[in-house]
Formats: sequence, C-alpha cells, structure tokens
Amino acid sequence: MQDLTFAVVGATGAVGAEFLRIVQQRYTPLPNLKLLASSRSAGKRITVAGQELVVDEASEASFEGVDVAFISASSEVSQRLGPAAVAAGAVVIDDSSVFRMEAKVPLVVPEVNGADVDWHEGIISIPNCSTTPLVMVAQPLHQANPIVRIVADTYQS
Repeated sequence: MQDLTFAVVGATGAVGAEFLRIVQQRYTPLPNLKLLASSRSAGKRITVAGQELVVDEASEASFEGVDVAFISASSEVSQRLGPAAVAAGAVVIDDSSVFRMEAKVPLVVPEVNGADVDWHEGIISIPNCSTTPLVMVAQPLHQANPIVRIVADTYQS
C-alpha cells in the first residue's frame, strides 16, 4: 500500500478529514498522500499520523504520479478534475453526483456490489449519503426475500 500515491481532493473538508482519519487508522505505514483543496485552503498544514502535510491547490495538473484520486468536492470540481486525473493515470473515486448516472461509470457500495469496480474506465462513483446505508440494509433482506419496491424520504439541507 505504501507504494501507492493517493490524492485527496477536498482534504480540508469534512469528508476529506474522515478519509484521512480512516487511512491513518488502517494503514501503517501510510501510503503517499497528496492533499488538494481550493485556493482558499492551499498552504494549510494537516497532520496525518504525526506527519505534517501541506495542502496544495487542486488543478488539472495535480495528478501526475497519483494512483488513486478520491474527490469529495462540488460537481463542478469533479467534472473538471476527474477526467484530468484519469488522463494522468489515476483511478478516480468520486463522491459527487456528476458521474452517478453515466452508463460507463460504476456506482459502487463495496459491501453490496464491490465487484463492479472491475469494469470501471477510470472513474468509480459512490452513491449519495442516504443511499449507501439503505442499500447495505436492503441487500441482505433482498437476498432472503426479494424486495419489489422501497419508498424512502430524506430531509437534507
């Protein structure tokens, strides 16, 4: 794992911070991390597992040498940077809604349909925050007794 380089776009946001917390918790030694964010956050320092890292401004040129790019930013940022990361050779895991309905982009919840990552063409999308726990609960129920329909309401700000 330490041979891989991960870029975290949105590293100073709540989801980026959680990503870094999980990486720190699960991997010793840490993989190579490249922290990226908006120009407002460029230069900020974040400590991960005792290692101080500097946040760079995310741009189309940010992905040279990156193996996996985790993007948790606006749809506009994902649409601009996702293809640039793929062109640089990275696999993109995108948290925005921009790629979710594209036929060539798998929409993956690892515990439910993790094998779908096998057919990605550079970008893997993850569902909305309310969908993920719903399908994680529904999938084993569906295996036991097929679910015909789910009606769910979410109230999000």
